[in-house]
Amino acid sequence: MSDPLDPLVDLPGVREAADKARAALGEVHRHRSNRRGWATTAAEAAVRAARASSSLDGGVMELPAPGEQGDPVLSGALRVGQALDGDALGNTVRTWQRAPLQMLARLHLLAAADLVDDAEQLGRPRSDAGVGERLDGLAQLLTGGTKAPAPIVAAVAHGELLALSPFGVADGVVARAASRLVSVSTGLDPRNLGVPEVTWMRRPQAYREAAEGFASGTAEGVGAWVIYCCDAFEGGAREALSIAEAAAPK
Repeated sequence: MSDPLDPLVDLPGVREAADKARAALGEVHRHRSNRRGWATTAAEAAVRAARASSSLDGGVMELPAPGEQGDPVLSGALRVGQALDGDALGNTVRTWQRAPLQMLARLHLLAAADLVDDAEQLGRPRSDAGVGERLDGLAQLLTGGTKAPAPIVAAVAHGELLALSPFGVADGVVARAASRLVSVSTGLDPRNLGVPEVTWMRRPQAYREAAEGFASGTAEGVGAWVIYCCDAFEGGAREALSIAEAAAPK
């Protein structure tokens, strides 16, 4: 049976971009601060990722003062970040590898808890025609349906969830978390140290235009999105290195 992502891997520049992303993240994991103190980098990366992801979905980046009620988008992004950090990460990844749609529902519950009036909407994909079928197709891809390089799979999962908007609320936060879970579960970024969200947040219009290119389904648009995401993995690796350097003994 042919691999559904083979045509994408063979597009100009895609494999090379994926290789560069993998090399950059490998360097982060080899940094002296991350050999034993990687948890410090991961914790800071989770907060930076949540703030940037919130901004991309129209939320604020400023963390609330103790006792203050935070922005609902940022609060949801922080809850998602907590599910992908520390002791919670292992259970999250195991569920993702076994039942990615179940984990997507869980991520949506965390991301959108303060954004919907009806709690029954949390974790439930829209009933529009084609949504369930496309989610099932994505799940098959994520559970052994492709041998494409991990950065490419992460970009496809991210782009597909943005294009599909399966929940109608907080889909961006969920899509970016899914990209992270692919990175962790495939060994691309096993300790969740990279912060590609910062790259996307710094140029939100470019992010949206690239996502629209993916949604178009054209080879050019999909290939450009994957390369764009791989470049963001490189940028996220640089962000992680800056965190590690700040934590390194002087």
